[in-house]
Amino acid sequence: MDLCVTIKGVSFLLQTGMGILGNTVVLLAYVSIIFTEPKLLPVDMILCHLAFANLLLVLTRCVPQTMTVFGLRDLLNDPGCKVVIYAYRISRALSVCITCMLSVFQAVTIAPAGPHLSKLKPVLPSLVLPTFAGLWVLNMAICIAAPFFSMAPRNGTVPAFTLNLGFCHVDFRDNLSYVINGVAVSVRDFAFVALMVGSSGYILLLLHRHSRQMRQLRRSQGGGAETKAAKTVITLVILYVVFFGIDNVIWIYMLTVPKVSPVVADMRVFFSSCYASLSPYFIISSNKKVKAKIVCAAEQDQPSADTQESNDK
Repeated sequence: MDLCVTIKGVSFLLQTGMGILGNTVVLLAYVSIIFTEPKLLPVDMILCHLAFANLLLVLTRCVPQTMTVFGLRDLLNDPGCKVVIYAYRISRALSVCITCMLSVFQAVTIAPAGPHLSKLKPVLPSLVLPTFAGLWVLNMAICIAAPFFSMAPRNGTVPAFTLNLGFCHVDFRDNLSYVINGVAVSVRDFAFVALMVGSSGYILLLLHRHSRQMRQLRRSQGGGAETKAAKTVITLVILYVVFFGIDNVIWIYMLTVPKVSPVVADMRVFFSSCYASLSPYFIISSNKKVKAKIVCAAEQDQPSADTQESNDK
């Protein structure tokens, strides 16, 4: 195995391990919170759903990609490719949509109550689950074409207008289908990212105004919960936008060439999956509930380990 393949394999392996571990920890922490609290707050529900979408993305994209890099072949047949690619497309779309939802929800939460927002704010928590359902239906409909173009790799050369994922091929058959698919996905993503950036900019503006007005009060109270939650949202949005920008620069380049190099495809996979692997660690470090559950679980395991060690002696 040459150095380039080794570096690529180790990079995907680390990304996959971090993504599975981080998102699983966040989900398990929220499961524990559900059993100890009457109900999840809306922001916690959104973060929990984001962790689930990101975990699904890692499992359907990073795991088979890592196995392929290390030389495993014939991982999936045609039906398997269709299921995995469809699940990946949906999870990727949900990742951007839920991050956007989180940003918009936080912007509405901390916005001054006006004539319209005063009616919206009380019913906002009841809109979270219907919004989840709507996003699932929307993205399942948008991604419905993915299974029709997905197939297991064939022996021989890769046809033009085919995305070679290593473990599967996505064959668009002609330039028109290739471009239409790319434009449709890009328009959806850019629409949600634009809404995400707009709402995050509004949050920053509100935080700046509020910090000037309430600086002394904030110092005495150590910072408000809403302010800390808003800063977490801003961090997640910045993280997503950075990797989204890199992903789409590569994607636009891929749309301009009839045959995509495997190296370019691997670079896009890596950068498009970075948000799913890194975001749970920002959630863990900034969310007091999640952090408390992890610390509590670690402290409960410590006495068990000490007891076992004393018994061994």
